[in-house]
Amino acid sequence: MAGVVTSFAALRRALSTSAAVALALTVVTGCAAGSESSPNTIRFALDWTPNTNHTGIYVALQEGYFADAGLDVQILPYNNTAPDTLVDAGNAEFGISTQSQATFAGAAGADTVSVIAPLQHRATGIGVKADRTDITRPRDLDGKTYAGFGDPGEVETLQQIIRNDGGTGDFESVTLGTSAYEAVYSGQADFTVSYFAWEGLEAQHNGTPMRYFQYTDFGFPDEYSIVIDGNRQWLSAHPDQARQFVQAVQRGYRTAAEDPDKAAQDLIDANPGVFTDENLVRESQRMLAADYMKDANGVVGTQNLETWSGYSGFLFDHALLAGPDGKTLTAKPDWSEYFTNEYLDAS
Repeated sequence: MAGVVTSFAALRRALSTSAAVALALTVVTGCAAGSESSPNTIRFALDWTPNTNHTGIYVALQEGYFADAGLDVQILPYNNTAPDTLVDAGNAEFGISTQSQATFAGAAGADTVSVIAPLQHRATGIGVKADRTDITRPRDLDGKTYAGFGDPGEVETLQQIIRNDGGTGDFESVTLGTSAYEAVYSGQADFTVSYFAWEGLEAQHNGTPMRYFQYTDFGFPDEYSIVIDGNRQWLSAHPDQARQFVQAVQRGYRTAAEDPDKAAQDLIDANPGVFTDENLVRESQRMLAADYMKDANGVVGTQNLETWSGYSGFLFDHALLAGPDGKTLTAKPDWSEYFTNEYLDAS
């Protein structure tokens, strides 16, 4: 489920604003520069190929929640441009992101804000092969090889977890992207980071069981694994459509939380031929519904300052965030400005 993720801060350092917009325009077919779409037409950018992180979107499509709201929602296929970049450039009104990516984007000056958190908790963990008797806890990862993805902050995060467990946090890191999983399965690398509800289940199905270490078990802050970002200017100009869209998405994820099998089937039906293992889709959705989709009050989609301050604060404290000028951010952001619950149905 991990994709080729491009840091917004890195893009800001490498490209001028106009070049970033040109890049976004190049990779999204039909998003012509200067074109003004109807406020009832909403473009939604995926962060990877369709999977259970996206189930609520496809439920809203299949069950007619968007249509009920009078909205024409167009899902933009994944490409190598981060959704945060597309949303910031105005080439998508909304897009899938993560708290981490949204934090880097916001620090770099993106005109985006998180409007809903479909997953309330971190749904990833450190994965090692289950038969590795020499690795039973994070501190055993000292001196080992990490198969990673090149995401900003990933190495520092793992180092902190290992240190929290009494290790030194010294390990070798190689960036392999989605080949990271196979490298661990084959013994070419020692550990990686996996989504429990996708790679974790997939490994079981493929006969390569894994052992996982949850970050929060070792004193590391929780985070929203998945958020949906909106373009601030569009939200301000179209508050009614924004509310209708967000609440339809919330309704879709609520259905996914309460009836995971129905939601999984909607995801499968909306993407014919994409899933070779449909049981994996159903098991994944059941896991997310059971453990990740509702807050402490049983509500889907809400966000709070404590969670945003935790992991995003870690990124700032470790000097990992860059401002619009590409220089390390020195003033701590107001994390309450990075998210909003105002478009949600609070019931």
